Amino acid sequence: MEKVIGIRFRKGGKVYHFDPGEYAPKKDDFVIVNTEQGFGLGQVVDPPFPKNPRLHPYETKKIERLATEDEIRQHYGNLDIEADAKGYCLERIAAHELPMNLVDVEYFFDGSKIIFYFTADGRVDFRELLKDLVRRLRTRVELRQIGIRNQAKMVGGLGGCGRPLCCATFLKNFHAVSIKMAKEQNLSLNPAKISGACGRLMCCLQYEHETYKELKRDMPKIGKKVEMEEGKGKVVRQNVMGRSYTVQLEDGREIDIELDKGSECQCECPKR
Repeated sequence: MEKVIGIRFRKGGKVYHFDPGEYAPKKDDFVIVNTEQGFGLGQVVDPPFPKNPRLHPYETKKIERLATEDEIRQHYGNLDIEADAKGYCLERIAAHELPMNLVDVEYFFDGSKIIFYFTADGRVDFRELLKDLVRRLRTRVELRQIGIRNQAKMVGGLGGCGRPLCCATFLKNFHAVSIKMAKEQNLSLNPAKISGACGRLMCCLQYEHETYKELKRDMPKIGKKVEMEEGKGKVVRQNVMGRSYTVQLEDGREIDIELDKGSECQCECPKR
């Protein structure tokens, strides 16, 4: 049976899956892999386990080999360079009075490039800052502006549910999320309750959106006037997951109608 391992390149970062090949790395071991940026060093967070065809691609990239002691020392040296570069960059941002917020610094394993990730409300003229960084670091420097959702993905944290942020754990791409999704699920439209750590609408609003749409397809909208054997009324509540809705009659009585049990409702709404 084919197996895969989970590798993390940065502390708290996303877990990527690779084929261990002929090796049997244990948890916390360091391995060398070939990435889009060249060779990189990652740490094993999930030891070999059976490959799941539904979750993992048909062809999973293999690791190159286990990391040597020298490569592990180089990795920790790179972390020190990142910390020093971050401190220096913050100092120069303050000196140039730039309206930007430094989020993270990534130094390539081979030392060929260093990337500074930042957020800002608009365009920032960082040419003088770039010159300072190149003079200090003596390598290729890139200043990359990211969105606030990407910032949450890189920094990580806990969501309102108490679990680690979806974007920082398993989400590969961000999808469009709208306030309509919250309305479809009868959620409170209080921004504090439907916003994530990034301040934008929570990504998880999308997870059950299609299910709610399907379940509500044959359910009358709230406020719709209906006519039943008991009298005229209007829909005041929906229980989407319970497949029922509540009709308030003109005399104030409320009647719960279950969609799967037929109905005496004399209108275009679904039958009980």
